[in-house]
Amino acid sequence: MARGGFGGMPPNMNQLMKQAQKMQKKMEDAQAQLEEQTLEVSAGGGVVKVVITGKKEIKELTIDPDAVDPEDVEMLQDLLISAINEALRQAEEMAQKEMGKFMPAGMGLPGGLF
Repeated sequence: MARGGFGGMPPNMNQLMKQAQKMQKKMEDAQAQLEEQTLEVSAGGGVVKVVITGKKEIKELTIDPDAVDPEDVEMLQDLLISAINEALRQAEEMAQKEMGKFMPAGMGLPGGLF
């Protein structure tokens, strides 16, 4: 039998399990913290603002009254889409950065995992 345990298993499986549980707890804590963080994103020079959480929930949407032109609803719609899409992109980037701390170097997270 090879040294180090049966079939190449580490000699101290309990220690390995404890390390895995510790890592899982750290990841859960980081994810909970991420969900509480917010980002504020704007479009159109600040006439439309979106506040989004790390959980990708829109918490606030602010529209400057000057941006509301009944003759040009399409512009307002475009500004909203732009601000929301940018907020989602930044929230995803924030999640990838935070959760990437737990991945070995060179391993990326699959899109949409967190």
